[in-house]
Amino acid sequence: MVSKKPRIVIIGAGMAGLTAANKLYTASGSTELFELFVVEGGTRIGGRINTSEFCGDRIELGATWIHGIGGSPVYKIAQEIDSLKSDQPWECMDGNLEDPLTIAEGGYELNPSFVESISSLFKNLMDLAQGKVIKEDGEIVARLKQVAAKSAGDLSVGSFLEQGLEAYWSLTKDEKLAVNGFGNWSGKSLQEAIFAMHENTQRTYTSADNLHSLDYNAESEYKMFPGEEITIAKGYLSVIQSLVSVLPAGLIQLGRKVVKIEWQLETKKNGEINNGWPVKLHFSDGSTMYADHVILTVSLGVLKQGIKQDSGLFSPALPSFKTGAISRLGYGVVDKLFLQLSYSDDDQEINGYKTKFPFLQMVFHQKDSNLRHPKIPWWIRRTASLSPIYSNSRVLLSWFAGKEALQLESLNDEEILNGVSTTVSNLLCHNSCDSAGIPQPKFDKVLRTKWGTDPLFLGSYSYVAVGSSGDDLDTLAEPLPKTVTICSDSSSSSSPLQILFAGEATHRTHYSTTHGAYFSGLREANRLLKHYNCIVV
Repeated sequence: MVSKKPRIVIIGAGMAGLTAANKLYTASGSTELFELFVVEGGTRIGGRINTSEFCGDRIELGATWIHGIGGSPVYKIAQEIDSLKSDQPWECMDGNLEDPLTIAEGGYELNPSFVESISSLFKNLMDLAQGKVIKEDGEIVARLKQVAAKSAGDLSVGSFLEQGLEAYWSLTKDEKLAVNGFGNWSGKSLQEAIFAMHENTQRTYTSADNLHSLDYNAESEYKMFPGEEITIAKGYLSVIQSLVSVLPAGLIQLGRKVVKIEWQLETKKNGEINNGWPVKLHFSDGSTMYADHVILTVSLGVLKQGIKQDSGLFSPALPSFKTGAISRLGYGVVDKLFLQLSYSDDDQEINGYKTKFPFLQMVFHQKDSNLRHPKIPWWIRRTASLSPIYSNSRVLLSWFAGKEALQLESLNDEEILNGVSTTVSNLLCHNSCDSAGIPQPKFDKVLRTKWGTDPLFLGSYSYVAVGSSGDDLDTLAEPLPKTVTICSDSSSSSSPLQILFAGEATHRTHYSTTHGAYFSGLREANRLLKHYNCIVV
């Protein structure tokens, strides 16, 4: 009787899953050693990487940035395949736009130096939270360092930022700007609103709906690569396609959504385990597949849904150490809104707004203020900016997080266009563009992402929530079963490495990133190669 080859099934064709597949397939002698499959519930590869086009420009609906080029495997691949140059315009091809125009609700343009004082404060606070060295000195920085030194325990990033702002206020005077043409805005209320604008940007970086749910201590454990942050000219998907290019046809199976994973928690005789297979996968179409090893790369949001009592995704249920980590870790929603800016043919260019929409930073009255414009929708008030995706582009981009992102997903195009138009009119035209002599900005196309309500993702990326820690990320990365028992007569055993976990939420220092997902896929592929005594390069 010819013994069967071990079968490895990777669930998910995103960065983690395809990195694992690439490593396993290209390893020396692996094709003779085991069978390999990738099953993907959707109709495309890439997972939370999804390059697309909008109004002639290349855009990213998912992952957008290479977060530091020094040491990044994503940058290395993009460089090797010549994806960093393109004749077609692409999102953020100029990097982060500079010289923002900061407008407070009601149409009040803020002096850049006034904005910079709060922007610098916020940056210093986040640098302190992340364990970075601040080279500036002075009384304010010294006080901020004192606040950081006292921060410990279950303190959140949001609480730390509040303490930092209060410390700043204790050392500065509230300038009364109401007499200088800023309506009912005071210096302190403007500072608070600018600070909140930066908090809202930070929400999109972390996916936390509220920074009070973001753990302070974990911030210093998160690692960034050195060097500039860039986007990929030919699209993030080109990196995915490079990983896939070496895989044979048929290895990746699309439209194969796994609804149940049967695995073996207890020791059984080999003949009693699914005809010798320790893992059995059930698909939404009723079909099944057997495996020796499964690399599970679904999002943390899908795992959170999967451990609910009525889910039935895992049989038997995952052990408590694993479900505890899944429950404690944070996972949020970040969405992108793209708009095409248009003007009628007879509009004249005034103040540069016709062909060059500004990098607009939006400062809104806070939720407890009775000065809020009633027609500006609530879902846009925690959005920090609206700007062209590159200089002179007529495609504008805004980022949303948390409850506002979910609300954006539920709106129709007309509701979005009306809401944005009302907001922009209030900010750029002081409620009336006609009276201000500025062309009325018009938006005739809209595209937004829907990561929160997509059942294959149920959100965007992970964060370390208050009450969790980096230990939970490590725990999530541990394979199952946790221990392996082999009887002396080898007649029965607990099959090792039945379910391996990969994905950005399983990397302790690079969670929430594509390179974190890449590293995790490589880690689990190497784990299996070492298990089969393959040479790992």
